[in-house]
Amino acid sequence: METARSAAEEAYEAVRVSNRNGASPYLLVCDHASNFIPACFGTLGLEDSELSRHIAWDPGALPVIRRMAEALDATLIESCVSRLVIDCNRPLDAPDLISPVSETTVVPGNENLTEAQRQERIALSWQPFHDTIEEVIAERLVKGMETRLVSVHSFTPVYKGVSRPWHIGIIHDEDDSLAAPMIDALKAVDGMTVGVNEPYSPADRVYFTLERHGRARGLACAMIEIRNDEIRDETGQCKWADLLAGIFAGLEPGTGTKASARLGKSHVAEKVNQKVV
Repeated sequence: METARSAAEEAYEAVRVSNRNGASPYLLVCDHASNFIPACFGTLGLEDSELSRHIAWDPGALPVIRRMAEALDATLIESCVSRLVIDCNRPLDAPDLISPVSETTVVPGNENLTEAQRQERIALSWQPFHDTIEEVIAERLVKGMETRLVSVHSFTPVYKGVSRPWHIGIIHDEDDSLAAPMIDALKAVDGMTVGVNEPYSPADRVYFTLERHGRARGLACAMIEIRNDEIRDETGQCKWADLLAGIFAGLEPGTGTKASARLGKSHVAEKVNQKVV
């Protein structure tokens, strides 16, 4: 599992863009890439051990999406501040934008914030993250580049005492033109349990980044959730990154429009058969 980044490395970095001029149609986003908390917030009243848990970030998601971006020649945008400070994948009016309770854990540093403190956090992390996505998409559209927006997250095997059987979930709204061929390819893998709008759905407010930047423009979007015990080490991270990158590489040009959402069958079948859970 990744470790927290040092304050010296991250103190003034809210968002990172890698391979900004990547040629891939995929624009990859990692909303919960980091568990870094700026020094001015201390540990938000939590024990250091709590900051490695899922409440602080999506463990394993960043190495997976970085490997995918490299394989696809895709641009990657990642948030560099813990979601405990502010959740970049929530609208500004969401009750869990800055949550005083994360899952079942009380976060003392998030209780009874003033409006000035709330605005400070928005300016620190949320606004730069979304401004950067806006800028990158605008640059791509000016160049006439096809853009398919994909976010990668991870989820816990057990949530509030309930086991989750899915190895991976694909989250989408009413437009499944990108999600549907991904789901088909994943279901073709022996032993794979695929969640469709599981363990979350857009109704849970988890689709915000894609709605704001992709769906509002009519771009193809999909959200990937990988169970974090599958990607706790480098072996699992490489397996999932290679599988997903292979599936994406096999999607035909123009996938994401309802008229052409279909798989490049032979290419994807070959990739899928090489990767099993």
